[in-house]
Amino acid sequence: MKKILLLLSSLISIHAFAQLPEDALRSAWFTQNGSARSIAVGGVMASLGGDISAAHVNPAGLGLYKTREVVISPGLFLNNNKLNYRGTDSANHANNMAYGTSGIVLGTPARYKDSKWTSSAFSFTVNELASYNNHIQFSGFNNMSSFSEQYLEELVRDRADTNAALSNYIFGSSLAFRTFLIDTLTGPGGTIAGYKSMVPISTGVMQSYDATTRGGYHEVALGFAGNMADKLYLGASVTIPIVSYSRDLVYTEKDAINDPNNNFSYFTYKESFTSTGYGVGMKLGMIYKPKEFWRVGFAFHTPQFISFTDEIRSSIEANTESYAGLRKETSDNLNSGNPGTRKYDLLTPWRAIASASYVFRQVENTHKQRAFLSADIEYVNYRGARFSIQDKNDATGKAYLQQVNSTLKDYYKGNVNIKLGGELKFDPWMFRLGGAYYGSPYASSDIKADRLVLSSGVGYRNHGIFIDLTYAYTFVKDAVFPYYLADKPNTFAEENGNKGTVLLTFGFKF
Repeated sequence: MKKILLLLSSLISIHAFAQLPEDALRSAWFTQNGSARSIAVGGVMASLGGDISAAHVNPAGLGLYKTREVVISPGLFLNNNKLNYRGTDSANHANNMAYGTSGIVLGTPARYKDSKWTSSAFSFTVNELASYNNHIQFSGFNNMSSFSEQYLEELVRDRADTNAALSNYIFGSSLAFRTFLIDTLTGPGGTIAGYKSMVPISTGVMQSYDATTRGGYHEVALGFAGNMADKLYLGASVTIPIVSYSRDLVYTEKDAINDPNNNFSYFTYKESFTSTGYGVGMKLGMIYKPKEFWRVGFAFHTPQFISFTDEIRSSIEANTESYAGLRKETSDNLNSGNPGTRKYDLLTPWRAIASASYVFRQVENTHKQRAFLSADIEYVNYRGARFSIQDKNDATGKAYLQQVNSTLKDYYKGNVNIKLGGELKFDPWMFRLGGAYYGSPYASSDIKADRLVLSSGVGYRNHGIFIDLTYAYTFVKDAVFPYYLADKPNTFAEENGNKGTVLLTFGFKF
């Protein structure tokens, strides 16, 4: 773990505005989202089929459609964030509108009696794979390290002279140097012997982290599936990821003892970051009925190729009391009023799903079905994410992202997600329960991270109209690093919160 964090710190220092392994994880580690029915049964859609969310899990499930339907799935996310940072507990709430799988499915019986295909189906759907709308806030006392030390490390490692310190790091270290949060050390004969941080770490500082994030990882899917003799179903979806992410960060350190003579009162770092991306991918799958009541399924999600454009603006305000007083500097002042911009590509991790379902009573006539049980096992190759620079002439950016990719292999690992669910049907009402466990993507056991989802729901189907209502409760474990350092143990906030999801799906057949 220490080796990985040291490498992360050096990567951050190489470029003041750069990709981190966490950027790849945003598009890979998330709990299943779909229709209210699929969420209620734990997200088990790889062998069941017959639900619009199959287009985003196992498109072969579209092959069970022989009619047409339109579906909308509005919802609400209820974030209850609980974090502990260096012994201090923090809590806050962030509720946001959301949606599940919505769209249209067109099922068509075979036109010719002698065709080996019983039916086929086409779908156009959209789904929110992950919501980034949240508010993370924590604070605590620290007498071991400071956010400002990442700037100190960068300038010392680069052996930066004062001209470089003033102008070469316009989103971080230059802001700190211009506000005297970081200043020079004077050597013999007035020479510059290095740099120092004005933060009095030995007596401690009160640190505060406040980040508001917005956006989502959306996916448009064009799906097609065929049904061979109600026995074998094959399907594929062309997926178009649409990613939007923004973060407004306010980070503050204050003198813990309020000493007016120690040349430090406080500093505040502010950052506004946005990222947008568009891409393409595929999802392939099959479902087979080996016996009358059994279904087995397999799906493979290819890596999605997403092109991103990121922008950043930052500022530092520091009060070093009698040393230099109150100073403020912004990246806009150093960059002609423009944000920092970077364009790059991301190849997301691939994933594979194996599934089995047992459907009680007659399968073909859904009105005679009485229950089902289903289980999915999903493997996600988190360490397989890869960055690449769009400008092939940018040798520095290319070399940097190669180092990030190398770090990804050490920082993350492949892991398994397990989903279980079932339904009882008392026509026209249905009652559902489900559960899912999402394992940690981190290679280090020092970071405790996982997701446990418990869900339940009710559904009504009659005369071609259906309404499903679901509530899912997610236990969240994760870690939030306010900053990374190379020469000290890195500190982080332990997250042990929860998230509620309320989802309503309304649809009708035509």
